[in-house]
Amino acid sequence: MSDAEATVLGMWKALSDRNWEAMKPFLADDCIYVDMPLGPTAAARGPEDIVKRLKVGLAPLSGYQNHNGLLLHNGTDVMYEHSETWNWVTGESAVLQFVTVHKVVDGKITVWKDYWDFGGLANHAPADWMEQLQAADMSWMFDATGLI
Repeated sequence: MSDAEATVLGMWKALSDRNWEAMKPFLADDCIYVDMPLGPTAAARGPEDIVKRLKVGLAPLSGYQNHNGLLLHNGTDVMYEHSETWNWVTGESAVLQFVTVHKVVDGKITVWKDYWDFGGLANHAPADWMEQLQAADMSWMFDATGLI
């Protein structure tokens, strides 16, 4: 396994476990995370803010799991096709298909872009899910326009 593969899969294992502290060492200090359906104006930068961002969606769930899939890389750029299962405390669940693009430099993820179907998630989420998101802490927001 290459260093880039080990870095990406290690980070995703920590995320699947929702082990926020174990995720941070895989992320460069200036790592940029973007949910591409939301665009670069709603990015997060740096391990602390990326974790804050991820917690908005994942911390309230009763269950969350990443399912490994195809991983391709050229040494630095890593494309990872995978899926996630989200379970809410109210009983709803969704399986989301993702393609994630990472850039790994010196064993750290420097760019993380998630491509997925926001509508597919919204269609399976609890009725008040959007209201919960809008009420969440948004101090992590960073405009990455022109940087990714």
